[in-house]
Amino acid sequence: MKAAVVFEKGSIPQYADFPEPEVQENEVLISVKAASIKNLDRARAGGNHYSTENKEHQPTVIGTDGAGYLENGDKVYFFSKKGTVSEKAAADKKMIIPIPEELDFSIAAALPNAVMGSAMALKFKAGLQPGNTVLINGATGITGKIAVQMARLYGAGKVIVTGRNEASLQSLLELGADVAISLKLDDHDFKQRIKENHLETPVDIIIDYIWGHSVEMILSALKGDGTFSHKTKLVTIGGMSGDIIQLSSQILRGTDIQISGSGLGSWTKEESGLLFSEIIPEMFQAAVAGKIKMETQDIDIKDIEAVWNAEVQSGKRLVVRI
Repeated sequence: MKAAVVFEKGSIPQYADFPEPEVQENEVLISVKAASIKNLDRARAGGNHYSTENKEHQPTVIGTDGAGYLENGDKVYFFSKKGTVSEKAAADKKMIIPIPEELDFSIAAALPNAVMGSAMALKFKAGLQPGNTVLINGATGITGKIAVQMARLYGAGKVIVTGRNEASLQSLLELGADVAISLKLDDHDFKQRIKENHLETPVDIIIDYIWGHSVEMILSALKGDGTFSHKTKLVTIGGMSGDIIQLSSQILRGTDIQISGSGLGSWTKEESGLLFSEIIPEMFQAAVAGKIKMETQDIDIKDIEAVWNAEVQSGKRLVVRI
């Protein structure tokens, strides 16, 4: 079969022949029609992700999820650790989800990862309740845009967003955000905007996609003054602005704040099960109904080498069509 294969660690995936996957007893064979390329896939392909960095590299098909047809013709989304950017893929029977006939393969392939990066944090790590004020830090990325829409679907009373891309930041107001704060502001002005909004409607939840200095500023802006403070849950999902921050002990001692993370390895089996049985199916239906909007940039699998390091259009997920 044809597939996008990384033959040497850190090299660009090549469009090449590769053995068809062997299907185990608990698996099904899928004819793949679309697979999205995410930061996770790039990191795993390069051997830089924490799930692969200690493993000896073997020629590997890239991709962790996709959309296609079962042998009986059913249209499904699936997750697989065996690679997905290929003509055929093997997936655990528990890791497949029916796709509504009305939903395009590209959206079906691209949406679930963004849902994982937002729903799991909002629903399980943060425990979003109707009426909560949610601050989404670094919201101009693909997953951040989905987080804005999902926060609204889950009943958030107010959504505050931050980001550097001014055009994308303003577009979030059309997707359900109430307040947009630019990360291009100087530190004093940025913290002042956070403080003003926190005083007006105390922030219940912070969903963070970039970590780094912006989180340091947000925590500083929320720092208590020795009186009773509002309880805030900060859930970090990514580290695009740096993987390490300086955190003052005074912030933790003077502020009712809970810090946790959301990602592979941090979810329980029960939560992961609900992701496949309830959350993603609900989001597929929301996409069909126009309540969730997502854009993709589609390429043919034959062009994988040419586009691997190319810049993807802002706000769009790269999807490989097969």
